[in-house]
Amino acid sequence: MQSFLQYRKYRLAIEQQLRRDQEKAITWLDNASQPSHTECSSTHEASDAIQFPLTSVPSATSEDGVCNENLGQDQTDNLAKTGTRYTARTALGHALAGIHARDRTTHEGKGSKVFVVNWDGEHDPLNPRNYSKTSRIWMTLLVSGIAFVVTVASSIDTAILPQASAKFGVSDVVESLAATGMYLIGFGLGAIFVGPFSETFGRNVVYVVTLVMFMIFIMASGLAPNIGAQIAFRFLAGFFGAAPLTCAGGSISDMWDSLERSYGFPIYAIPAFSGPVLGPVMGSYIGNGRIGSWRWTEWITLILAGLVLCVIVLFQKETYPPLLLKWKAQHLRRITGDDRFQAELEITKTTLWTRLKISLKRPFQLMSEPIVMLMALYLTVIYIVLFTFLGGYTYIFTETYEISQGLTNVIFVGMLIGILVAAPLVPFTYNRTKEDMKLHKSENGSHVNPEIRLWFAMLGAPAIPISLFWMGWSAYPSVSIWSPIIASALFGYGLICIFMSAYMYIIDSYEIYAASALTFVTITRYVAAGGMTVVSLPFYRNVGVHWTLSIMGCISLFLTPIPYILYKYGYVVRRRSNYAVSRI
Repeated sequence: MQSFLQYRKYRLAIEQQLRRDQEKAITWLDNASQPSHTECSSTHEASDAIQFPLTSVPSATSEDGVCNENLGQDQTDNLAKTGTRYTARTALGHALAGIHARDRTTHEGKGSKVFVVNWDGEHDPLNPRNYSKTSRIWMTLLVSGIAFVVTVASSIDTAILPQASAKFGVSDVVESLAATGMYLIGFGLGAIFVGPFSETFGRNVVYVVTLVMFMIFIMASGLAPNIGAQIAFRFLAGFFGAAPLTCAGGSISDMWDSLERSYGFPIYAIPAFSGPVLGPVMGSYIGNGRIGSWRWTEWITLILAGLVLCVIVLFQKETYPPLLLKWKAQHLRRITGDDRFQAELEITKTTLWTRLKISLKRPFQLMSEPIVMLMALYLTVIYIVLFTFLGGYTYIFTETYEISQGLTNVIFVGMLIGILVAAPLVPFTYNRTKEDMKLHKSENGSHVNPEIRLWFAMLGAPAIPISLFWMGWSAYPSVSIWSPIIASALFGYGLICIFMSAYMYIIDSYEIYAASALTFVTITRYVAAGGMTVVSLPFYRNVGVHWTLSIMGCISLFLTPIPYILYKYGYVVRRRSNYAVSRI
């Protein structure tokens, strides 16, 4: 609905621009046209042809406005020696703001000229980056809302593992694989395909279609008659649920410039990352005598997804600039009758299959990039810890403190509080980014030095090992339950800090290759986390809470120096890369 209204708005805006620039076109035509011994129309007549709407062109002219009546050889020679005659349409193409007239290349079809459509200046109101700040915040929150729903679905089923496993006659380990593991693996594999579709059809279509498919398979999961069906449907739900996690970086980049992303991305990330930790809270008392059967975890997810879908359809605008410029070019062609107006997306004619081939291949080509590899490793370890907590909290809290299954899941609120605590860091990192831009403005224009994005990680990285050791060695019946709860809040704080830094750092470091780099990071962390959910329950059971958390704490301690090293030497790594930007 909103995209349809937006498309109509583009036509009205272009009609206004045409009216505004008619005088400029007439002036350009008067200056460009010169007297000729063989005139097919006077300059005054050609100028009079520029009347809105522009749907006709003098018949005695070619596509580019050169007279083409049947002339004799002498007349042709005389014409070649005099100034070229231009039509109203050609004059308009040269005079319109935001239109770049250039010669066609061989593969771009017939004719000598093409009018490449771009924004009407730096402050074009049609450009998503020039929408009001309130509008951009709202649209960012809408994308975050989709991410919240699909990440809630990744964890809510862990709240009912005993009930579901009893219903299907399988162990908790098998049910954990079906409910969480396969869903996360679906996330990872779906990330490969979503990006190319969003770059072909736009963000909104992909968000809406994938959310509808996600709802269908969530409903199927709730109706699953056996464990095999649940595994298949949960995998497919995760596959289609990957869209907001993969395309969100692109949507943020569409709407926020380099400096504004310092707070634009946290506006997306903090609510979105609340999903995995609120999922168990939402499912805490389902299926254990308080709220319906265990299948209500899927029904609640389905209802929540339906509400978000309605809001997206009604209020979310399209933000993908190449598609918006394609809309603008379509309107210009219809209004003027001139098919030389083309958007870059139409000129390049990159097919969906070509984009898919790149999407399948390039993420793994970037695997050898040190920055991508280190950030993927860091996020993978953290996600493994996060999703093993979904089963591990039973051993950390239920068995240690003898509390109920429902109350154990409510304790995930502690991690949510830690995530929210990271919000006050946003003004600090914004000011540091602003100062860095002023310092290096003469060197790289308005771009941000990627290493400045690592401040979140540098402020949050120590929290991960500290929280894991703290939780591991304070989870005793003799120690207050509040001790491991506070430790979980510290883990949530470190988690969101590293996530925000990793995404923003990769986006700024790889720019045109950022989508491929983030796809690899997404595949790695979700497939690994999905696989580890199967291992987590036996690990906690056989090794024990204290040593399990200590092992994960040691691994995270080993990774803690990564953001500090990259902050100091990241520019050296980028200079030696074939894909990363090389500015200081």
